[in-house]
Amino acid sequence: MSRTLPTRQAEELHKSIIAYLSANNLPKSATALREEVGLGEDVYDVATEKKYETLLEKKWTSIVRLQKKIMDLESRNASLQSELDNATPTSLSKRNQDPKSWLPRIPSRHTLEGHREMINCIAFHPRFSTIASGSDDCTIKIWDWELGELEQTIKGHTRAVKGLDYGGPRGATLLASCSSDLTIKLWDPSDQYKNIRTLSGHDHSVSAVRFISSGSGGSQASANLLVSASADKSLRIWDTTTGYCLKALRGHVDWVRDVCPSLDGQFVLSAGSDHTARLWDISVPNPENKLTLIGHENAVGCCTFAPPAAYVHLATMAGLKKPPAANSSAEFLATGSRDKTIRLWDGRGICFKTLVGHDNWVSSLVFHPGGKYLLSCADDKTIRCWDLSQEGKCVKVLDGAHTHFVTCLRWAPCIQKDGGAVNGNGTQEQGSENDGSLKKSVGPADASEAQIRCVIATGSVDLTLRIWAN
Repeated sequence: MSRTLPTRQAEELHKSIIAYLSANNLPKSATALREEVGLGEDVYDVATEKKYETLLEKKWTSIVRLQKKIMDLESRNASLQSELDNATPTSLSKRNQDPKSWLPRIPSRHTLEGHREMINCIAFHPRFSTIASGSDDCTIKIWDWELGELEQTIKGHTRAVKGLDYGGPRGATLLASCSSDLTIKLWDPSDQYKNIRTLSGHDHSVSAVRFISSGSGGSQASANLLVSASADKSLRIWDTTTGYCLKALRGHVDWVRDVCPSLDGQFVLSAGSDHTARLWDISVPNPENKLTLIGHENAVGCCTFAPPAAYVHLATMAGLKKPPAANSSAEFLATGSRDKTIRLWDGRGICFKTLVGHDNWVSSLVFHPGGKYLLSCADDKTIRCWDLSQEGKCVKVLDGAHTHFVTCLRWAPCIQKDGGAVNGNGTQEQGSENDGSLKKSVGPADASEAQIRCVIATGSVDLTLRIWAN
């Protein structure tokens, strides 16, 4: 058989194979190969064996990764070629130049598989390229979304994991999870995601959990606050330091499906199976239901506050002469429902726009950090992009984004110019990459002062987590 490798490379390969065999307790095979290829002690000693013992495995791993990257690049190249073939010169010049105009496109960069049952929730780490996913299989999985690799599986809940969020007290970032086992758990990313506290108090399945930004709740320790929503018809505000429930918010008459705190932490928006969404002022000693949003014809499954960057577009849609101040919170709200519609509301509780297009239950909403778009996903297996500068026109549909219901959608946090990041609640965080600790600054962060990460993630009943990136 003709030699396909130069002599030097062939000798290195032989040394690597022999070292691999020796490291895996196969001395007879290693000795036989050394004799056959003629590697004596003068060219293969103990030091040489140590040098080569992991080389073969490293090369093999590199090859597998490169093959995967090549396949991904080929897929993306085919998609780009298709777009180029159908594009006009004008659209080509504008495409993907501005992160504020970026929208996801098929195919996804990564399809992450590992869960054994449907994925219910996802959360991006505010600084690192880490994303967490929670599933009906009772586990939380930690992934590297840049590499598309599984890093860790967290076990602790005894029933389905329904909600996830990164955030927490000053000086450290925590991961909060909630479950149908009636508990909320706090995990420490800087200590191999050790479970540091379990919060108990809800009487039924806990469906959503979110950290509240500092400066809220009338408490000096408000950076430690967490809000949860439950099938017991209540919302609860917790002190993550002590694990105590500080307040219980009651008003919904059915399952509370989702909860979202405002960027400044002054308000909380909740969505329920009673067909309503409710706005709560938690800045006062006795939190009160400020608004009840009535209009949906079925359960409201998701809700979110509009970021200040979207005010200019939403104000026009709402008929206002000028947009509200950027430092004002709870000016515009969005809700998604099982009635297949998305409703946009102003701070007075008036619905000024209903977005129609999904063919099934709307499961999750997220505003584009640039403020121009609203993205939604639904049980019709699609992701839809609504242009707020065009009266909420649906300008893009990712049909077949998943092969089954799309259950959750999150946008990666923005990166601040000084190296910090904006977490899921819109607050800036900074910290050490060595210990995983992060420091949170008070007040909402402006996306115009931050670098928008063109990365979103979706989870599905098809057991996959998909990363959509530029």
